Amino acid sequence: ASEDRTCQAARMPNPYRSAAAAAEVHAWCTARLDRWDVPHEQHLVATDLGDAHLVSVGDGSDVCVYLPGTNFTAATSQGLLTSLATRLRVYAADLPGQPGLSAATRPKHELAGYGQWVAEVLRWIRSRYPGSRLVLAGHSRGAAVALLASPEEVDAVALLSPAGLVRARPSPAMLRAAIPWMLQGGDDASRRLLTYMSGPGHTPSPDHVEWMTLLARTTRTTGAPGPLPTRTLSGWRDSNVGLLVGQYDAFFPPERLAPAARSALDRDPVAVSGAGHLVTDEEPDVVRDFVVNLLAPN
Repeated sequence: ASEDRTCQAARMPNPYRSAAAAAEVHAWCTARLDRWDVPHEQHLVATDLGDAHLVSVGDGSDVCVYLPGTNFTAATSQGLLTSLATRLRVYAADLPGQPGLSAATRPKHELAGYGQWVAEVLRWIRSRYPGSRLVLAGHSRGAAVALLASPEEVDAVALLSPAGLVRARPSPAMLRAAIPWMLQGGDDASRRLLTYMSGPGHTPSPDHVEWMTLLARTTRTTGAPGPLPTRTLSGWRDSNVGLLVGQYDAFFPPERLAPAARSALDRDPVAVSGAGHLVTDEEPDVVRDFVVNLLAPN
């Protein structure tokens, strides 16, 4: 255990290109949360990776802890959080080492580092609501981090367009969308990338286009994590696990995700008709109902 702590202390570079770039990202997130017309609170939770920034909304008897995916935050997830809060008390935590309001620390050893981090966040929330049922929901990279939690710490886990089960294969279409955004930036490149990540007929919001343009200028993005170790995934086989994925998910399509989910978790993913990788933004009410139903009595 002491050796693991020593390893965690060796940090990888943070996501920002400079201190000024970090300030820009922080200011954008803070301003967007300040403009949010839904009553909410912000919290800082001390963890081994630095302060975790959480946004809480809603007042249900059951608790949902939401972990956004790569390059997304609580501030960019307001549509989903608003929907979830109609049925649940929600805590959304920005991932450390990703753009947002949590610490910029990226763990050198992701499994140990993020596993410790999510345990500390859940412990803090459990201390506030010791008698409540808790569902842990994660989108994309956030789902991979959720799978690093201990199954005994939650009543259910919702894996939304999850990383951690199969590798994202870079296709020519993916590269045509991602490379101009990474190298050139600009609203047009951001819009093309977000459109690629969405299902047919879904138009990226102006706020998300603005956010991705900001990130292209200020941050060093990370790719999707690869499949988690078998021993990590097998610990969830007897737990209350649900998988939801967009029909047209460009990174983790249902036809590739399903065999891996059956093998590792003994679960079949539910495909959302017409949605893409950004199913949490495209169909927030569908996601809400899916998350709530995981806590319904059998």
